[in-house]
Amino acid sequence: MILRERKTVTVAAGRSSSSLVMLIIVFLGFFFATYNIVSTVMRHRTHDQSLIDHDPVVKMPQDMWKPKHPKAPFHVAMTATDSIYNQWQCRIMYYWYKRIKDHPISEMGGFTRILHSGKPDSLMDEIPTIVVDPLPPGMDQWLEKEVIEEDYILMAEPDHIFVSPLPNLSNEGVLAAFPFFYIKPLENADIVRKYFREEMGPISNVDPIGNSPVIISKDLLQKIAPTWMNVSIRMKSDPDTDRAFGWVLEMYAYAIASALHGVQHILRKDFMLQGELTYGKIGEWRFDKRSYVREAPPRNLPLPPKGVPESVVTLVKMVNEATENIPNWGA
Repeated sequence: MILRERKTVTVAAGRSSSSLVMLIIVFLGFFFATYNIVSTVMRHRTHDQSLIDHDPVVKMPQDMWKPKHPKAPFHVAMTATDSIYNQWQCRIMYYWYKRIKDHPISEMGGFTRILHSGKPDSLMDEIPTIVVDPLPPGMDQWLEKEVIEEDYILMAEPDHIFVSPLPNLSNEGVLAAFPFFYIKPLENADIVRKYFREEMGPISNVDPIGNSPVIISKDLLQKIAPTWMNVSIRMKSDPDTDRAFGWVLEMYAYAIASALHGVQHILRKDFMLQGELTYGKIGEWRFDKRSYVREAPPRNLPLPPKGVPESVVTLVKMVNEATENIPNWGA
């Protein structure tokens, strides 16, 4: 299970006279450092009671309990920058990766933070890291520089939190991705057709996904990555496309690049929990990750009031546990 804490971990809750409004958001671009917001909970449960206590709201699908022989481990690849805002989220994400990686049902393999700053930062000794250029070639550079033992890769982001051990959802080579309600290739057909021409197939071949969370085979990612980079650059260079897609441009670029290679994904709504968008609404209790752009959040954040969805309570508890146990937090 993954809980997306996102680069801009924003959780807001407000109470009106009639209802409780909750937001969990997290979103991040892989190439152009357009970091935004959205939050995630992977629906997989563990027998370990200490982990179950952190995830009172989701259950593992019964078919996932069936053991796979042999296991198909995946490498966790997390893109990052060297900003303070980004670093504290990376530390929390990596804490939970280590916490549950070795559980019996986990298929989580190695971990790499892909640092798109072009230079080392202060977390090099804490988190396995490879430094790449801050521009789109960064993904290609990582695939060329690092020897990855696993056959699969989970493309992840700093604001993700693993709530329970994550099995390989890419069933026998079929890629797994989360469908985003705001990625709408059909509604943006005029723009999508600039990069995915009619002779390439129907627009429905372009999945309503982004590049994360996605579990993909290493071989396929190596084929798609150069196309993804080129499509991203073309889209960013086109004023109409850049204006229309904004911070989700890289997500569309990955979806289109995949379709250009004839690759489609199994859309797993159970991959992530996505909250309701509540921009501009601030209630009696609020936790907004964007409040911690220049400094890390303090330890022991106050818990939400009664009535707030359990996923939000889970998120805050997990952030608190991580910050309590990570050395030199906030230093």
